[in-house]
Amino acid sequence: MDAGGGISFQVISADQTIALRHSVLWPNAPVSQVLLPEDNAGIHVGAFITGAGIEVPIAVISLFLEPLPIDNANDGDDMEERNRPTSGFFSVAEPGTDECRAESATIPRPSVRFRKFACNPLFQGQGVGSGLLEYAIETVAKKRLGGTVIWCDARVATEGWYRRRWLAPFGKRFYKSDVEYVRMKRDL
Repeated sequence: MDAGGGISFQVISADQTIALRHSVLWPNAPVSQVLLPEDNAGIHVGAFITGAGIEVPIAVISLFLEPLPIDNANDGDDMEERNRPTSGFFSVAEPGTDECRAESATIPRPSVRFRKFACNPLFQGQGVGSGLLEYAIETVAKKRLGGTVIWCDARVATEGWYRRRWLAPFGKRFYKSDVEYVRMKRDL
């Protein structure tokens, strides 16, 4: 998709995300720090300069169908996670009869987690990351994955940026290495 202004967005491979993830998010750590065991199960999107003939993305996001956590009182690595439920009704057949009765149920809402969001510093503050995030939400999270909520673990230093894009904080703050994080979410 061409976003105008010479920037296009498209689905990319996990391998295409690694160099930018590493250089932006954890430049002083080994590359293994930015690799995710579930990378092959995710959908990855990138922003590219249109017509530049460069096959290297200038911003990347990885998306995964993953339950929305309800409690992150721990460090976020070993907590119990569940989908945020909605209420609904369904019919249940009585065994051995044709009779049905209505019962209420908790129906999980599909949630999409985005991870390893990185934008080349030369292109930060120019709308590239905002455009890529909206592309990821509208094209991938809602239409392709059927998500009803999107969420992430955001560095506390970026919380204001996410708030301006309609994501709200939830849960307790926590640390990964020496970096403080807050969970952010947005209903779709």
